[in-house]
Amino acid sequence: MKNISIKYLILVSICLCFSISFAQTKSTSKIGLLKYKGGGDWYANPTSLPNLAKFCNQQLNMQLSTDINEVEPGSAELFNYPFVHITGHGNIVFTDQEAENLRTYLIGGGFLHISDNYGLDPFIRKAMKKVFPELDFVELPYSHPIYHQKFDLPNGLPKIHEHDNKPAQGFGLIYEGKLVCFYDYQCDLGDGWEDQSVHKDPEEKRQQALRMGANLVQFAFTR
Repeated sequence: MKNISIKYLILVSICLCFSISFAQTKSTSKIGLLKYKGGGDWYANPTSLPNLAKFCNQQLNMQLSTDINEVEPGSAELFNYPFVHITGHGNIVFTDQEAENLRTYLIGGGFLHISDNYGLDPFIRKAMKKVFPELDFVELPYSHPIYHQKFDLPNGLPKIHEHDNKPAQGFGLIYEGKLVCFYDYQCDLGDGWEDQSVHKDPEEKRQQALRMGANLVQFAFTR
């Protein structure tokens, strides 16, 4: 019992420190790209996050850095970012230490956005189950606040790219009533944020993706 109490006090202290860190980080305004192991291309869509940061600066009056830093899931540097993004097409693996660190980050106030770049789904679900064994991804209703920030999206996620003739879906991990992770599936938000010359998407598609991205960032920074 004594060991449990000590462990609980340590966790509370860590979470308090993280809350303070996040308050400071919001003034420096950084978002991070998660560099994970397993062989998947965590580095996909290199122009997406700089473009999203620029859009948020214009539309939300933020001061996000357009120099996007890579951060590993097991690193203490993770706690410098209120918003962290995962993308890729393939395998993703967290060690026990990385899973524990990512869990502490999310419980302490961090926010994770996962964008399936097609092919990530079976791997990310398994990886996140290691982070939160007690949680399952749930589809968020269109009434959820994440769709109604700066931009009102009454029909939920926009459909940016077609792969399997399936609708775009927005899933979340909800810990003690709080959305800590948002997962866009069959959507390709990250592709929509890239330079127009990369995928040659119509500008309206890019704007739809950027508006949803801005909602994600605003939700993460203000909840």
